[in-house]
Amino acid sequence: MDKQQEYVLRAIEERDIRFIRLWFTDVLGQLKSVAIAPAEVEGAFEEGIGFDGSAIEGLTRVFESDMLLSPDPSTFQMLPWREEVNSVARMFCDVLTPDGEPARTDPRAVLERQLARVADAGFTCYVHPEIEFYLVDRNGDGRITPTDHAGYFDHVPGGTAHEFRRHAILMLEQMGISVEFSHHEGGPGQNEIDLRFADALSMADNIMTFRAVVQEVALQEGCQATFMPKPFIGQPGSGMHTHFSLFEGDRNAFHDPAGQYQLSATGRAFIAGLLHHATEICAVTNQHVNSYKRLWGGDEAPSYVCWGHNNRSALVRVPMHKPGKAQSARIEFRGIDSSANPYLAFAVILAAGLKGIEEGYELPAEAEDTVWALSELERKSLGIGALPTSLKSAVAAMADSDLVADTLGEDAFEFFRRNKRREYLAYDAQVTEFEINQFFPRL
Repeated sequence: MDKQQEYVLRAIEERDIRFIRLWFTDVLGQLKSVAIAPAEVEGAFEEGIGFDGSAIEGLTRVFESDMLLSPDPSTFQMLPWREEVNSVARMFCDVLTPDGEPARTDPRAVLERQLARVADAGFTCYVHPEIEFYLVDRNGDGRITPTDHAGYFDHVPGGTAHEFRRHAILMLEQMGISVEFSHHEGGPGQNEIDLRFADALSMADNIMTFRAVVQEVALQEGCQATFMPKPFIGQPGSGMHTHFSLFEGDRNAFHDPAGQYQLSATGRAFIAGLLHHATEICAVTNQHVNSYKRLWGGDEAPSYVCWGHNNRSALVRVPMHKPGKAQSARIEFRGIDSSANPYLAFAVILAAGLKGIEEGYELPAEAEDTVWALSELERKSLGIGALPTSLKSAVAAMADSDLVADTLGEDAFEFFRRNKRREYLAYDAQVTEFEINQFFPRL
C-alpha cells in the first residue's frame, strides 16, 4: 500500500468519515457516484469495487458488463456541504475491466492516454478554464427566469450572485481547488468563476467537482444553476474559454521572447493544429444541439475558424495579460462550452494541437478584423472557414475524423457518434413554439 492510500485510510479514521463517495463520469460527462463504508476502502484500493458497467451510458456492452472502480487516492477530499452531519468524502476513480485493464470507454482513461502521448512528446500540459453558468429561478408554471438583471462586472449590493459566488468559492477552496477570479457575466443571472491553472487531468477532475459544488450551493441559496450553453434567447451563452500551455520541464514551450506576441514556433504549430482540426473536434467540445445556439448566437461566441491576439471573435486567442513573463505564455481556446465532458474535450484539443506540432502545420495569418462583420466573400478571400452550424453537421465532420476516432478509441467514438445522432434526430423531430407562431396564423 502506497503512502497516499495510507493517508486516506488514516484521514477517514481521524475525521470520523462515515461515507466515501466514488466518483466517475459516463461518456457524456454526467457525474456518477456510489457510496461505500469506511471498512470497504482498503479493499477498494486493492481490488476495486465491482459494478454493472452496462447500466452506465456508453461504458460497455451488456455481455461484458462487469467493471471495477479503482479509487485514485490523490483525489481524496471532504465534501464541505456534508460536513455537519455524517461526514462524507469523495475520490475520483478509474474504471477498469475485471482483469485490471483500463476500460476503453472511461473518459478519464481517454484523457490519460492522450496525456501519455503528450508526455512521450516531451511535454506537460497545464489548463486554466473560465467557467460560465446561469443562476435561475423556476416559476410555478415551470418556466425559468434569471435570478437578477445585472450585467458584466456589475456590483449588485445584496444580490444573489455575490453571496452565491462567495459561498461557492469557499467550498471549492475547502476542496483544494484554487479560484483565480469571479464576477457577474454579461447575461442576467450569468456568472463566471475562473479556476487557477493545474495539470490537465487534475483540472478535468476539478471541473467535475466545480459543477457539483455550484449545483449544491445553488440549492442552498434557493435557486438553480445551469451549465446549458444557451438557456435564454437574446442573451449571451455560457462558454468555458480554456487556456492551454505546454511545458518542457520548467520551461514554457509556448514562449519565445522574439516571436510574434512572444509565441514560440511550438505554440504557433499548436494553434495551427487546433484550427486545422476545429470542425472535426467540435462535436466533442460542443456536444449538444443547444451548443450551436451559443456558437451562432453572437455575444463574442466564436463562429469562424481563425486566430487572433486581442480579437475576441476568433476561435483561438493569444492573450498577453503579462507581457514578458515566460511562465504565463498560453493560448486560449474559446469554442468549448460549459456542458462539455472535460476529459474528452481536453483529449481532442490536445490531440489536435499535438498533431500540429508533430506535422509542422503552418499557422495562417491572424484575423485582425471582427470576423462576424466581414462579408462571406471577405472571409473566403482570407481563408476563414466556419465552425459547424448544428450538432448534425458537427457529427458529420467528426464521423470522418481519424484524429477523433484515434483519440477517443473505437468504442467511445462509436457510442458518442450514435448518441449524438439520436439527439439531433430527436431535436429535428420537434415542432417548436417558433414554428407554431410563425406558420400557424397564415398556413
